[in-house]
Amino acid sequence: MSALLRLLRTGAPAAACLRLGTSAGTGSRRAMALYHTEERGQPCSQNYRLFFKNVTGHYISPFHDIPLKVNSKEENGIPMKKARNDEYEILSCGEVIHVKILGILALIDEGETDWKLIAINANDPEASKFHDIDDVKKFKPGYLEATLNWFRLYKVPDGKPENQFAFNGEFKNKAFALEVIKSTHQCWKALLMKKCNGGAINCTNVQISDSPFRCTQEEARSLVESVSSSPNKESNEEEQVWHFLGK
Repeated sequence: MSALLRLLRTGAPAAACLRLGTSAGTGSRRAMALYHTEERGQPCSQNYRLFFKNVTGHYISPFHDIPLKVNSKEENGIPMKKARNDEYEILSCGEVIHVKILGILALIDEGETDWKLIAINANDPEASKFHDIDDVKKFKPGYLEATLNWFRLYKVPDGKPENQFAFNGEFKNKAFALEVIKSTHQCWKALLMKKCNGGAINCTNVQISDSPFRCTQEEARSLVESVSSSPNKESNEEEQVWHFLGK
């Protein structure tokens, strides 16, 4: 039910909220269905990459310019999973669907703010019951606590310390989440238009016509082709490892 989107790492843009030419609802769902992905490199390895393409086969990522739209009534994002008939269906990596924003969590990841959006698939059978973060607490008790615990511990198996959270780990509501999205969008636009110093952030893009960082489709294809070719689907035991943490 819950969906988590890595929206912003302080000082770096993430998948941005660029306005579509259509209003939210059927038009935006149709538009988001027009994206496809291409895998490069070995899954579960450091060289694994996922590139977005439009229906014409032109690359539109990893340059952080995927056109999403967020407004106060219906919100869109990139969730990790959705529910169907009381069961969870894992989405394909990079799948873009229509969601309702419910709240947000401020993870502190190695000293940087890493916002996590909480959302539900707009087509979920239970979506009509969820409008804000309190609805998650009401209808899905324990979900938020489990989410917080996962984000606290998920880097421990790599020998790293537990992650910390701003606001003492409190999940903020929908209104707060929308303000973070708007602020992030403004930061993203400033970076793409070179109105601030992005440091080592790569602002290369193919969608923003007046951006000084815009590249051609040929240049984008060359960048993608410089990454390792098609992934090997076979599992690698050295890369697939289970870790167990004591309570």
